[in-house]
Amino acid sequence: MRLGIRFRLLAPLALLLLGDAVATAWAAAAAARDAEQQIAGQLHAVARTLTDGRAFPLTARVLDQMKGLSGAEFLLVRANGSAESTFDDATATPPAGVELAELASPNPDLGPPVHIAGGEYRSLRLALRDHPNEGGTLYIFYPETLRQTAVADAVRPLLLLGGVGGMVALLLMTLVADRLVTRIRQIERQTRVISAGDFRPMPLPSANDELRDLGESVNEMARRLAEFRDALTLTERVRVLGQFSGGLAHQLRNAVAGAKLAVQLHASDCTADDREPLDVALRQLARVEMMIRQFLDLGRPETRHREPHDLGKLLTQAVDLLGPQCRHAGTDLRWTPPAEPVVLPCDPVQLGHLFSNLLGNAVEAAGPGGTVTLTLRREPDAVRIEVADTGPGPPAEIAARLFDPFVTGKEQGIGLGLAVAKQAADAHGGSLTWERRDGATVFGVRVPRPD
Repeated sequence: MRLGIRFRLLAPLALLLLGDAVATAWAAAAAARDAEQQIAGQLHAVARTLTDGRAFPLTARVLDQMKGLSGAEFLLVRANGSAESTFDDATATPPAGVELAELASPNPDLGPPVHIAGGEYRSLRLALRDHPNEGGTLYIFYPETLRQTAVADAVRPLLLLGGVGGMVALLLMTLVADRLVTRIRQIERQTRVISAGDFRPMPLPSANDELRDLGESVNEMARRLAEFRDALTLTERVRVLGQFSGGLAHQLRNAVAGAKLAVQLHASDCTADDREPLDVALRQLARVEMMIRQFLDLGRPETRHREPHDLGKLLTQAVDLLGPQCRHAGTDLRWTPPAEPVVLPCDPVQLGHLFSNLLGNAVEAAGPGGTVTLTLRREPDAVRIEVADTGPGPPAEIAARLFDPFVTGKEQGIGLGLAVAKQAADAHGGSLTWERRDGATVFGVRVPRPD
């Protein structure tokens, strides 16, 4: 059987309120009894005063004074049959057929209700056998209205405290339960939204409690699921691209190889003094061939084929490859080769891809009139290469994912260049980072030096 949280929260409170109601009723009944006993005790004190050995004659004046002190009505029936009464109706007589309580009993009460002189009273009887001056019977009639007022005054605080307090507690607990259930249902709806594929975070409540912690956990779960989904999508795209690029790269590489061969044959037969256009064509074909290899290298496991190579020469080759493009665009490409070779065991193809990608992106980012600066310096345990350009830098929305495949800020870009560069840096145990420094975008490659 399903029991909702609201029921689980309110059921114990309902039982508690039921117990509170029973306790309040018992306390109210006890308070009513105490009030009646207090009145009876007052009347008992009046009776002791009237029957004291030093008592004065029970005249009408004395009875009126006692009435003023106690609020009760008095009827004195003497042994000789005469009567004195505080009632306005002088013809009032003792009630007939009613068993009246003896006020002199050890545990006096207010007696049974009687009707006399047009009113309802509680009646007590006191025999005056021991009175030195009087004989007969003294009847004390306490007004029912006064008794009810005294009992109500004694019971009212308990009923207010128990009843109103219980209702307020029930109302507050109902509100709290409704709020908790509403917040839990919000989290439930959010989990259903997440299961439907929407991983946007839910707004968190202002109250800092366990439900807020649960909401934060749900948001963290949604964030991780979104990352897993993106990673899965990326993996699938890379897999499909790998399948497609395998056949396409084979065809394109054959076409580029044929074009290079044709240009080389033409260059060998050409007698013109200006061979620069042919050299530019050969370099561009080599660049196309390098881009095709990037598709093939993306996602391949590291081969760990390392040979000592001069990094300065690899950088110079990348600069020479981009020289015509820089001259045509009016971009200032600054590079000063080191005076001494910087030799490291490396894969020259991978590092060539890395340097060409970074320089090509920098030249495009700097644009006409911009400046690209390439530096190479030795560190105690590594070699650091930096490519700085005066362009505006990557868009803010992709800055955190710049090295992920298929992430690009270019309209015609496919987002593989920096991913390939990052893979090459990682394959050599190094790192590839970027930052904005002094108004320039700086990409830094750090390659560790062997011990």
